[in-house]
Amino acid sequence: MTIAIPTIPPKEKSTINESPGMRMLLSAYSHLDEAAERLQLSSGMHQRLRNCERSLTVALPILNDEGEIEVYTGYRVQHTNVRGPCKGGVRYHADVSLEEVTALAQLMTWKCAVLNLPYGGAKGGICVSPNALSENELRRLTRRYTYAIMPIIGPKQDIPAPDVNTDERTMAWMSDTYSAFHGQATHEIVTGKPIILGGSHGRAGATGLGVAIIAESTLKRNNFPVEGTKVAVQGFGKVGYWAAFYLAQDGCKVVAVSDVSGGYYNPDGLDVEKMFNYTRTSPTRTLEGCQDEFAVERITNEALLTLPCDVLIPAALEDQITSRNADQIQAKFIVEGANGPTSAGADKILAERGIIVVPDILANGGGVTVSYFEWVQGLQAFPWEIEVVHRNLRQFLDIAFRQVYDFSERNNVNLRQGAFMLGISRVAEAIIQRGIFP
Repeated sequence: MTIAIPTIPPKEKSTINESPGMRMLLSAYSHLDEAAERLQLSSGMHQRLRNCERSLTVALPILNDEGEIEVYTGYRVQHTNVRGPCKGGVRYHADVSLEEVTALAQLMTWKCAVLNLPYGGAKGGICVSPNALSENELRRLTRRYTYAIMPIIGPKQDIPAPDVNTDERTMAWMSDTYSAFHGQATHEIVTGKPIILGGSHGRAGATGLGVAIIAESTLKRNNFPVEGTKVAVQGFGKVGYWAAFYLAQDGCKVVAVSDVSGGYYNPDGLDVEKMFNYTRTSPTRTLEGCQDEFAVERITNEALLTLPCDVLIPAALEDQITSRNADQIQAKFIVEGANGPTSAGADKILAERGIIVVPDILANGGGVTVSYFEWVQGLQAFPWEIEVVHRNLRQFLDIAFRQVYDFSERNNVNLRQGAFMLGISRVAEAIIQRGIFP
């Protein structure tokens, strides 16, 4: 059955009243709708995949350091558990909304299916500016949130992980809260934990390493040498830095990086590790002022996107490459480290120009893959050495990359369309095999 695709405006044309979360949700629906039509899914299956199984909104009252009550809003959305327990991060940000979390949960489903991980997608978050809270307030908020979503999470039900503005400390608080209420050590309830609490070696840099692996696979698939390839990386956090670090180790020339302070460029290459060490001691914990210490030119984050380079890695925020700047991109390959950095309008322009875009649901899958490894280690109480983690990560990503590329070529679609079609078809097939209850 052919499915009529609802008319959904691209991000560039969204109305002024649309929130960022709603734009993200509309974009997620757009990808699903297009794939459903190409796959000729039935209208019933299409609607099944469009709807989340469970959405929880919780009020989170805490006492601040002054003893006053403050109430925050939190969310946990589970898209589907048809292929396994739900999996997805928890983010703390002032813009967190139900629409954003819903979109990200759905995208996690497709990402896990593309990587062939036995998970469905979930996502959670709290609408809060974490920098405005003390450590004690953050801990209270995290524990209250964990308590509030506890009825729908569990080691074989829904396993949270770190995301924007959360880290291994946050996961330790969540693990401890869940374990205290259940009267037993249940560290496998979350991933991204400290190693001493059952975390996995290699988890911190896993997403960035995955981006680097996929970038190199893309170069090799297109008969492009890795050695000497010029790379520009927007974002110098836990994804961008590690992607730049591993690519530089393998012989690429990283010519530009950026963070919130701006971009820094040298066509002859940067010393990525020294620049990262600079951020650890600088007053702002950013690259600000590094041009006084290193031979770099300061540019804007926007300018970095249009620099002459072979590989561009947007690893910062969504909506960075749009119809406004897509015609100025000089890179031959774009490997998406961030979630949703390329708009639908830009995708069309880039395709017309012959620029290969490796989509986020494949390119930044290293983090959730090592989270899966951590979960397996926790269930078995058997930790792996980092060499085992890296070897298995490369194997998973190599297989996923080859399957997406082959599928895309067979069906004459670009890599984004191919990745969504492959992931969605796997989830649809799982639903068919299990049947509809009751």
